[in-house]
Amino acid sequence: MKKLDLFKALRKHRKLANKRAFNFEQNKVAKYLVWVVYAISFIYMLFFAVILSMAANDSRSMTTIEFIMAIMPFILVIDFLLRFTVQQTPSQIVKPYILLPISKYTSIDFLILTSLFNGGNFTWFIMFIPFALMSLVFSQGIWITLGFFLCAYLLILANSQWYSIIRAYISDSMAWWLVPIAVYFLMFLPAILKGWRFMFNFYATIGTAISTGSILPYLIPLVLLLLLVFINRKVQFSHIWKELAKVEKTKAYTSKHYAFLEKRGEVGQYIQLEIKSTMRNKNVRKAFIYAVSIVFILSILISLTDVYDTKYMTNFWCLYNFVIFGAMLLVKVMCNEGNYIDCLMVRRENILKLLHAKYFFYCAILLLPFVLMLPTVFAGKWSIFMLISYAFFTAGFQYFVLFQMAVYNKQTTPLNTKFISKSGIENNYFQIAAEMVAFILPMILVSVLQTTLGDNASYAVMFVIGLVFILTYRIWLRNIYHRMMKKKYELLDGFRSSR
Repeated sequence: MKKLDLFKALRKHRKLANKRAFNFEQNKVAKYLVWVVYAISFIYMLFFAVILSMAANDSRSMTTIEFIMAIMPFILVIDFLLRFTVQQTPSQIVKPYILLPISKYTSIDFLILTSLFNGGNFTWFIMFIPFALMSLVFSQGIWITLGFFLCAYLLILANSQWYSIIRAYISDSMAWWLVPIAVYFLMFLPAILKGWRFMFNFYATIGTAISTGSILPYLIPLVLLLLLVFINRKVQFSHIWKELAKVEKTKAYTSKHYAFLEKRGEVGQYIQLEIKSTMRNKNVRKAFIYAVSIVFILSILISLTDVYDTKYMTNFWCLYNFVIFGAMLLVKVMCNEGNYIDCLMVRRENILKLLHAKYFFYCAILLLPFVLMLPTVFAGKWSIFMLISYAFFTAGFQYFVLFQMAVYNKQTTPLNTKFISKSGIENNYFQIAAEMVAFILPMILVSVLQTTLGDNASYAVMFVIGLVFILTYRIWLRNIYHRMMKKKYELLDGFRSSR
């Protein structure tokens, strides 16, 4: 079979992959909510296109092509960060193909090629095209406009390969975050050394080169893209085979026992299991460290700066800081346990006790963001009542929403492997829907309450809502347990098949 025929066969298989997913039927419903988010994002990008066009038309020091190229570094940084939420690396989806009797690089080549022509790489053109129609075409001409599109597209493609390389290394160690930080620091170094105006003028020269017909604005990004594709090809393949050929190293652990938890019987034992799983398993530990890092960084920014002192941002970041552990970890409830779900099914109400343990564990974790955000109270920015009411609301209502995923999650999350697991991709749109409800609904509720009742009254309502769900946690956890038992064979089949 020729390489082109192999690519066609692999492309057909990838198109069918989502239909073969364990959660395909439930995802069909949840996808509609995701499309709503995409539609809102589309409107926002059109809005930013209008704002940029007005700013470019009013600029006296730059032409429109120079203006858009001057802000391109900001677009590339945002593009890089957004890819962590939507783009899979080739190594995450290659397991079904890596042992096929074909050239060892064929599957990697296909997946890299697919990532280059992915529709997501055209997302920024939702903003670029309206901007060009309003500012570029009539002032600069069609050829300069097309030149801008080509240059921007090559930069975005290079950014996609750069992301793929960094994502693979970050899976090895969080220390690799220093590499993109250093690269983007160098990108913004002109502003640090001589100010923002100098930096804008520095990158505006790319627009000047496009308008004068120079080949460099296309040649340099193209060479960079080819170099990154070559590097990415090596990186993805080496990471996959390193994990496939990995020799398991046994490390002796001293088993710690928590006396105060052992007094709580089976629930206490499951809390210990949750703690030890977080400490010992690579993927669980890494997700927990990410959540702690985000909470810590945001808490420092909120406490030491006035960037987020508006009423809307105050509500958003306070709620976000409390729910971040749930959004990153609890939304995948039972996915880790899918590795040994058979053992949990051998005794009646084992799962119920596990759910109780998880609830206690994640409620206790809320003390961390609460303590980290106390400096904002001491500084007089926030009230202690707001902090307490939002903590109770998260422990009550938001955890109630996220725990519902125990009924719908049926795909095992690997505890240690990163690249070659069956569930290395995130395709559960129900999780996305649950996160949207947990984030968006509280903001709408707080905004309405503060508009109609005032601040303190709205905090009181949030506190009462959270308290009601906390006091009734046994009722709704038992309801979740009964619904899980009604579909236990479906859940077992999904967990076993996705190991």
